Amino acid sequence: MPDFSLEHAFAESLGPGDPRAGPRVIGLDEAGRGPWAGPVVAAAVWLRCEGLPAALRDGLDDSKKLTARAREALFDALQALPPEAGAVALGAASVEEIDRLNILQASLLAMGRAAAALPLRADAALVDGNQKPDLPCPLRTVVKGDSRSLSIAAASVIAKVSRDRTMAALARDHPGYGWERNQGYGTAEHRQGIARLGVTPQHRRSFRPVREAIAKVS
Repeated sequence: MPDFSLEHAFAESLGPGDPRAGPRVIGLDEAGRGPWAGPVVAAAVWLRCEGLPAALRDGLDDSKKLTARAREALFDALQALPPEAGAVALGAASVEEIDRLNILQASLLAMGRAAAALPLRADAALVDGNQKPDLPCPLRTVVKGDSRSLSIAAASVIAKVSRDRTMAALARDHPGYGWERNQGYGTAEHRQGIARLGVTPQHRRSFRPVREAIAKVS
């Protein structure tokens, strides 16, 4: 289960920081690198260790390991934190940016936007994975960080729930692909929707299955 060990170790390496809270170490994660449609969404989260509600300390984990109901409850709890206890922000990169930059660079761009949107200055950032976004603070990448760091786990929940809601909204505009259930991943339902209805502006044309679908009707 994730804890604050990585945050504490990173903070100790930085010096005193904020006299009331110490260095602010944020967590960064993204959701939506693999789907064939929709934006990639990232979240930045700062959590203060002292006084963190037990529901968050004990419940946060890699969002993929949690049920949808648990993710929603944790999302609401994170959003409800007072400013002195935590901060949450989102960033995204559009389908157009994914196709122009590639999915990795678009994901890093979304992370940078999330960090910039936080209502506080981050002294350092823990980033899920092994690639670093361009941020004006020290960074450490953490493979499987959402299973090791509470801050990254919180970011994974915020990003996942936010993107799922985005895809459900897009599904209302583009029915027939099942995005409210598959979030744009290449499921059988999604493939059948493409074969029947064609490709939408929300499909990532740089992804091979989408390119191949377009080529079939060209």
